[in-house]
Amino acid sequence: MIKDNQKTFNRLYIVLDAMLIVGAYFLAYPLRFHVLTAFKPFALQEGERFLAFTIYAQKIMFLLPGYLVIYGLSGLYKPRRGHSRIRVIGNLIEANLLGIFYFAFLIFIQKEHDISRWFYLIFGALNLTFGLALRYVISKVLRTIRKRGKNLKHVLLVGYSRAAEGFIDRIKQNPEWGYWIHGILDDNAVLDTDYKGIKVVGSILDLGQIIEENDYDEIVITLGLSEYEKLESIVNVCEKTGVHTKFVPDYNNMVSTVPYIEDLYGLPVINIRNVPLTNTINLFIKRTMDIVLGFIALILGFIPMLVIAVIIKCTSKGPVIFSQVRVGKHGREFKMFKFRSMYLEDPEKEKDEWTTKGDKRVTPIGRFIRKTSLDELPQLFNVLGGSMSLVGPRPERPQFVEKFREEVPRYMVKHQVRPGMTGWAQIKGYRGDTSIKKRIEYDLYYIENWSVGLDIKILFLTIFKGFINKNAY
Repeated sequence: MIKDNQKTFNRLYIVLDAMLIVGAYFLAYPLRFHVLTAFKPFALQEGERFLAFTIYAQKIMFLLPGYLVIYGLSGLYKPRRGHSRIRVIGNLIEANLLGIFYFAFLIFIQKEHDISRWFYLIFGALNLTFGLALRYVISKVLRTIRKRGKNLKHVLLVGYSRAAEGFIDRIKQNPEWGYWIHGILDDNAVLDTDYKGIKVVGSILDLGQIIEENDYDEIVITLGLSEYEKLESIVNVCEKTGVHTKFVPDYNNMVSTVPYIEDLYGLPVINIRNVPLTNTINLFIKRTMDIVLGFIALILGFIPMLVIAVIIKCTSKGPVIFSQVRVGKHGREFKMFKFRSMYLEDPEKEKDEWTTKGDKRVTPIGRFIRKTSLDELPQLFNVLGGSMSLVGPRPERPQFVEKFREEVPRYMVKHQVRPGMTGWAQIKGYRGDTSIKKRIEYDLYYIENWSVGLDIKILFLTIFKGFINKNAY
């Protein structure tokens, strides 16, 4: 039933997306040539003409199939249970950006030079808006239905472990996903052992019989590490009954959330850590972005930087900019630049200290530029020099790296990429005197899920909420 429902939803999405694409396309025409021409940027120049509606209408025959293929390739028609709304929105934005390029390509190969560029930009904006609205409405409807016990996916867990508890935690936190866990089978836990309302209902030996007697949509294998010798026999039982089976590993604290599997002549090899930025093309794209955007930021920030420099020089003794040794990519040390925000003191005394609330070492202007992160602007020179990136994990001083590498699991993974001026952890509020463990969790997510879109998103969010740092003293 669930599988049939999912197929129905996917077909419904395709039909509705097709209708919205056509609707956005035909609505864009009167908007461009009848409504918006009243505004100067869209006004037609003297002697300029626009093509008849019938010519534009013919293009939809080529545009619509291409858009639906792009939507499919962008993952918009995959099952959405367990997917965050942010991920769906990101996929939709990505698909529409690719769609605009596809539209431009069609115009180019068809040599339609009179097609208005404003037209397909307006179409793109309308189509994205309609797509977001559609998914928001359907999401709200499905959440309401699932919270009422309808359209549920019935699940049985095999194995009581950390993986089982983690799975249950997430399902309980997100009832709108529509999962209903009927119990856990385990050979070690006492019958009726309870975790958040989910009980151990039998032994793993009873799996075949229990599947035959019940109508489950999924069996989720959540064995503990010490019981992995049972995995093959459990999978065999599940496959004989034909029920869909999933495996939640009990080593998620070691393997990345986006594991990369290589096929070694039929032998699957799981990479412990998937780091997209080890790819040469990805590295080139990111470095190009750093140089271009860093140079633009330096031009835009020149006047504020000059004003800050003058104020620092006039209000306290010492250099305007100071450098501090930090640990960067591959554990290499480099000098990171900042505007000086403290009174001069003995470097040996300062090097092992955190800045704390009400710290008397901080100057008045220093307190302001630290709070607003303006003291970080000189790091644009680090970015252009290649020791840092615009986006990445924040670098630490060598003595703290040595301390945290022993105390915080997976801490050193962050050094597989260039450190950044801003990052995923920073926009989530983990800056300054905050939890190192939580910071590393967000840093690892960024490292394992890097994309151009994620970098742009982080830079965008930094502008609106990343500069003000309530934990900077």
